[in-house]
Amino acid sequence: MHLVRPAGPGQSTLRAYVITIPGEGTVTIAMPVEPEANELLSRSPLALLIGMVLDQQVPLERAFSAPLDLVRRLGHEPTAAELADFDPVALAGIFSERPALHRYPKAMAARVQDVARLIVDSYDGDPERLWTTAKTGPELLKRVSALPGFGAQKAQIFVALLGKQLGVRPRGWREAAGQFGARGSHLSVADISDGDSLARVRSYKQGLKAAAKAAAAAKTP
Repeated sequence: MHLVRPAGPGQSTLRAYVITIPGEGTVTIAMPVEPEANELLSRSPLALLIGMVLDQQVPLERAFSAPLDLVRRLGHEPTAAELADFDPVALAGIFSERPALHRYPKAMAARVQDVARLIVDSYDGDPERLWTTAKTGPELLKRVSALPGFGAQKAQIFVALLGKQLGVRPRGWREAAGQFGARGSHLSVADISDGDSLARVRSYKQGLKAAAKAAAAAKTP
């Protein structure tokens, strides 16, 4: 996997980083975060995993900027082993520094640490092995679902992201990812590759929220 920056000028709020995958051509990872944050997400499996862990109850900009903020606060890129062995109180303090890395910094610091411990225990401290050694889509989904904080939908979204944006495509990965693995969909972070796709994903999510709100209102006497 090789990272190259696109030749043309990037957008002010959303810049893509192109990943060349042998035998798969090129795909892009692009989040509405600063270029350095996108670059980190593109080359660091641990950073990408941390971003996914934090992607709940906060805007995706906060979730996927947080890995870079964590690196800056630590002064270096941490390994899974380092995070697993980190003093829990100290790590919670780092997550809680203003601006906090999450709406619930202490709880999410603990969750990130739990994920790091699982990576150390099950994958020799290498987060990329979680997906590169999975032989089938169902196996990959099972592994992702075992991560702390990954419910059924979140696990499917991450499987879809790995397949669509990183070329991690074991047999049956689309089926394992459910609706999020469908070609041409704009349902989740797995589908964000540029400003247009970001707008489509946000429109879909806004529609879901509006429908849920309307349904709740209809049940109110």
